[in-house]
Amino acid sequence: MVIEALAPFYAWTKALHLISVFAWMAGLFYLPRLYVYHTQQAPGSAQVALFKIMERRLLRAIMNPAMIAAWLFGLLLILTPGVVDWRAGWWHGKLLGLLGMTAFHMDLARARRLFAEDRNTRSERSWRIANEVPTLLLILIVIMVIVKPF
Repeated sequence: MVIEALAPFYAWTKALHLISVFAWMAGLFYLPRLYVYHTQQAPGSAQVALFKIMERRLLRAIMNPAMIAAWLFGLLLILTPGVVDWRAGWWHGKLLGLLGMTAFHMDLARARRLFAEDRNTRSERSWRIANEVPTLLLILIVIMVIVKPF
């Protein structure tokens, strides 16, 4: 299904989609790094209180709206005539990466609630490893959209 009325707005939709993705990715890169630093602090300290504020604001004011906007503009793009050739296989890879990125976002949101309650169970090392996840997903998505290997 495509909506012909979206065709004249393709460039704007694509630009807004990319801006949303960039903002979302910035948060996905930064929030796990905040968690690394958070795990290094003593519970109840002034630093922990500051990290809780930073993590909440990053997630609620930047990451959540950016994710919603990225999804919204992405859906508008796939409804725009000529944007997606559904016979090609690359979009399956992009969708897989996008679902992975969304699941990672949700995991970070769950972890933020645990940090807010001083109930984090993950180590600094596990957060350092988690910090690499968005990079791998970004690589997958960009290759699928730009190179379209299949």
